[in-house]
Amino acid sequence: MLRIHFTGKDLGGVRMAAGPDPLWETILSFHRIRDRRGPLVFGEWRKETRARLKGETVLLSALVPRRGYFPDFLTPAEGRAGFEAGLAALRATPPERVRAELALLAVERARAERRASRRSPSRSPSRKRAVELPAALGDDGDRDGTGAGGDGTGGGGDGAGARGDGAGAGRLGALVEALRTYHRAAIEPYWPHIRARTEADRALRGRALLDGGADELLGTLPPMLRWRSPVLEADYPVERELRLDGRGLLLQPSFFCRGTPVVHRDPTLPPVLVYPVTHSDAPAVTERPGPSLGRLVGHTRSAVLRAIEHGSTTSELARRTGVSLASASQHACVLREAGLVVTLRHGNAVLHTLTPLGAALLRGGATADGLHARN
Repeated sequence: MLRIHFTGKDLGGVRMAAGPDPLWETILSFHRIRDRRGPLVFGEWRKETRARLKGETVLLSALVPRRGYFPDFLTPAEGRAGFEAGLAALRATPPERVRAELALLAVERARAERRASRRSPSRSPSRKRAVELPAALGDDGDRDGTGAGGDGTGGGGDGAGARGDGAGAGRLGALVEALRTYHRAAIEPYWPHIRARTEADRALRGRALLDGGADELLGTLPPMLRWRSPVLEADYPVERELRLDGRGLLLQPSFFCRGTPVVHRDPTLPPVLVYPVTHSDAPAVTERPGPSLGRLVGHTRSAVLRAIEHGSTTSELARRTGVSLASASQHACVLREAGLVVTLRHGNAVLHTLTPLGAALLRGGATADGLHARN
């Protein structure tokens, strides 16, 4: 179980991420690509993505095991500003941090191997993965990944720290390119759908925060998270205690997170809780399918109507649908004049929400869109 301990100051510092984090989605999707769970949500995505993948998965497999710990440096905070910003921050990771987290990964792999061996005595622990880690990152000066005899602990040698940050950044170049290639195959084609699902969750949490503050927000998180003030408990594969100590908490909804939330292993990093958005188990079926919403009001305007489903400001509307701010405002105005949308001013922004007529049209005209849907 994971227990996150709040102070009064931490409750005031609870905040929602502005949207999906592309690096978190990239890394977590690599878990999903290797399992068979959630076929209704991820099945078609797996089939399409696997057909596009090549050798980049070899390096990622060495760094991201099927379950358990993966290095914190793979998901820097800068990723929230965009995928390339996140890659730049990853490339600039201090060499000593890379070595320390790879050493921890080697230790965790060894523990996992021992547990697997106890469950299946005929299976012998493998050292191959631990050897691959720094070598795969291009550390020509320290091919066995240890600097001191291949035990995976990362001590000694003339490794990354001895040659400076420039060399460390160079060794991370292969990883950055593998992530970029994988992201293009697994995430980029589906980004509008990922963003829409994540921002719908964000809108729901935001309303809870407005209605009842942080207590209400924490109490409405998915069922694997339980708010028992002043502790947020979560289903988790190991026992962890995370004390926020006045730093607050960023809540990051994720499309590819599944089953249990994720936090950084390093407790000194800015606290982030990545949790799964809610997926439908199967496409919704109506007894009398309505006409195609796209044919009825036009594809762009139907996308605008869907984006407003859980409430949206004009700027959010523009971002979700990929249109200009002026165009988003115009579409919202047309929908408002048709009685499908109501617009209220909220501070310096305006908030668009559906009228009952708009909601009824959306339910009757929307077709079930799987993960493979593209805008």
